[in-house]
This record gives sequence, structure tokens and C-alpha cells, in this order.
Amino acid sequence: MHYFPLFHRLQDKTVLVVGGGDIALRKISLLRRAGCRLTVVAPTILKTIQDWPECTCIERGYVESDLDGVELVVAATDDDALNRTVSANARARRVLVNVVDSPDLCDVIFPSIVDRDPLLIAITSSGQAPVLARSIRAKLESTIPASYGQLAQLAARFRNAVKARFSQLDQRRYFWEKVLNGTVAEHVYAGRVQQAEQELQRQLDAPDQAQLGEVYLVGAGPGDPDLLTFKALRLMQQADVVLHDRLVPDAILDLVRRDAERLYVGKKRSDHAVPQQDINQLLVDLAQQGKRVLRLKGGDPFIFGRGGEEIDLLAANGIPFQVVPGITAASGCASYTGIPLTHRDYAQSVRFVTGHLKDGSLNLPWAELASPQQTVVFYMGLVGLPTICQQLIQHGRSPDTPIALVQKGTTPDQRLWIGTLATMPTLIEADPPQAPTLTIVGEVVSLHERLNWAGTVTGL
Repeated sequence: MHYFPLFHRLQDKTVLVVGGGDIALRKISLLRRAGCRLTVVAPTILKTIQDWPECTCIERGYVESDLDGVELVVAATDDDALNRTVSANARARRVLVNVVDSPDLCDVIFPSIVDRDPLLIAITSSGQAPVLARSIRAKLESTIPASYGQLAQLAARFRNAVKARFSQLDQRRYFWEKVLNGTVAEHVYAGRVQQAEQELQRQLDAPDQAQLGEVYLVGAGPGDPDLLTFKALRLMQQADVVLHDRLVPDAILDLVRRDAERLYVGKKRSDHAVPQQDINQLLVDLAQQGKRVLRLKGGDPFIFGRGGEEIDLLAANGIPFQVVPGITAASGCASYTGIPLTHRDYAQSVRFVTGHLKDGSLNLPWAELASPQQTVVFYMGLVGLPTICQQLIQHGRSPDTPIALVQKGTTPDQRLWIGTLATMPTLIEADPPQAPTLTIVGEVVSLHERLNWAGTVTGL
């Protein structure tokens, strides 16, 4: 390897930056976070740099004496001759030097950094492919929660206590593996630092005591795996058992931890694989066995997902849980078909409505839903579509009001039907859509032709 990775302590040390423009600005922005004292030398220095209290700015050309008492020097100019001079002077004095975009003039290089202080991850291509290093950093940023730093700080506070409790290195390692991959860590990720500290102390006092599990109620979104949140992906990777719905596609299930037990508990109209009350109780039972349980639901669990019913029983039984929202079908389907749910010229409000009530009826507030200047989105409304169109017309909505049906929205199999309240029931007779299909009613549907960025396949 061309460079040996070291982490250099610059706290209260003097760092010289030669250059005062945009190139220097990027380096100084990073160095400020290390707590060093910065001296910036250049004929002209950006006001942003001058306004930073850590920077002593000297507006003149560089001279070799600027290196006196310096721990590190950064040459950040577009003057190649000057950069070479700074590098030669620094090396003659055995001062560490970095020259931006010139690896051959450097003793040290600046890596791409994932900062979860006190946890730091540095990536470098040895100056050969910095864009590649930044790309790798971006991938790591998406998989390492910002709260990892808090977890590291918590571990530091208990380090001596754990060392005193366990005399053997293997015992300490096993304890920390359990802590950093279990309930304590999840408390920290969820912002419950005090509970994390209490749980860590409890495990330290009674390391062999059985632990209560936890339930993760996670919204899988409308179908496109790229729409999952970072938090959803992290919890999917650490669950012991997964209860998933019919609306969760294989592309998303493939992202779940490979060795996790998978239980299908999907429901469709008049066909429930597992009754809802049994699902609720199963979540409790599995958590009481000490398992980390992922309840993976299509869309958002709190929008027609019955998530509230499931966590209500968890709360009643004292089971810890987390709720991770997902992109609801209305947002996903509308976005992927170029139909904005609100628009100043067409709709000042949007309503989400279930297409059938708990008793299977369609006894909805039709007069309110028929009001103009609003978009109405019907979930699970495919079977009752003729009634929906008829009732909206009867209660005052124009028969010419545009309506869209979106089948399997955001997925490669997405299809779209466009019509009006008057024509849609007849239009779909020859080519009926299949569930899951979302219904969007309102003038905003007319924007589809101009805004359909995703190239949706139209059913008609």
C-alpha cells in the first residue's frame, strides 16, 4: 500500500493553509471540525473564511517562515509552482504536507470521511480516484446511522465497568457483541439514550437474564425498493423473524436478513391468511420469546395499514416497539404517474379514503368527497369503483372529473388507466385492472400527460 492509515490528533495544533479561494474553503471546512488553529495565507481570502473564528487570515503572499511552529501545511492554490515550493519547503523542515490534487507532492492525503464522532471511517484511493472514494463513502453513509456516535459514547462510559465485571477478554467481547447488536443499540438509534443506559446497566448486573424482544413496525412503501428509508433497511437486516403482507414484493423481501424466519400473514378481500387479532397476538408472543420481530407492511403502517391496532396490544403487554413510516401508496403512485396530489390551480387539499369500511359497506361522506378543488384518493376501492363514480356524480362532482387508476404503482409492472367519473366504469370492462390498484379523483389527473416522467404504461 502507498499510504499507511493513521488518525492524527490536531486538537489545538497549528495548521497552515496556503490559499484563500474555493479550493482552500473545502479543506478548511473539514479541518475546522478537528479543533485545530488555522492560519490562512493568500493575497485574497474569501469572506466566508475570514468570518470563521478558528482562522487567522493573512492577506499576502506565502513566505517560508509561515511554516514556523506548524504541525501540518495544506497547499490549496491553483498555482502549480507555488504548490511545489510549499511542498519542498515543508519536506525540508519535516512538516507534514498536503497539496490538493497532487499526490506526488503530498506526505499525507485527505480521505473521504464518514463522521460519527467518536467513530470515524476514512476511505482513500491513495489520491488516484477520489470520486470513487467519495462514492464508497456515500454508500457507507446510507448504512451507518448518525446515532452510532452516541452508541460509541455510551460504550465508552461503561468500558471500565465491563472490564471490572468480566475478567476474560472473550467474556467482554461476547458481552459487547450482544449489547451493540441488541436492545441497547436500538434504544440509542431510536433516541432513547436514557433507556439504553438503564438497559445496559441491567444487562451488566444480570448478564444471563433472558431479554425481552422488540417489534419493528416498518412501512415497506408502495413497491420500489429504492424508496425504503435507511432505518427500514437497517431493521430489516437485524430482525430474527419477519411477518410480511401480501403487498410486500419479493424485491423488498430479498433485502431482509437471509437467515430470518419469514411468516406470511397477508390479507386480501375476503381472504385473510391469518386473522388480524392472531397477528397482533403473534407479535406479542414472539417478542416475549426474546426475538427481534419485523412487521413489514406495504405502504405506511399508519395509513390504512392497521398498524395502530398491532402496537396497541404491544403497548398493553409492555413490549418495546418502533414504528418506521413508509411512503404511502398515494404518494408513490401519484409521483410515478406524474399526478401531483395538490396544485394551486386545481386542488388545495387532498383526502385519503378507504374504498370499503370495516363492515364492507361504502357508506362514506359523499357530499364532502364531492367538493371541488380537492383530490380524493381511494385505497382498496377497485371492487366498489362503479359505486364510487356514481355517488360522486350524484353528490355534485362533475361527470367530466378526471380519474386515474394506478395498478402496482412504482414497480416495473405499473399500469395506468385514465378516464372520467362518467366513463371509467365502462372503460375498464374490456381490460380490468387487478389489485393492488389505487384510485385518484380530481383535476390534477389531467396533468399526467405533461408530467409523466416515469414512462408509465397506460392501460387504455
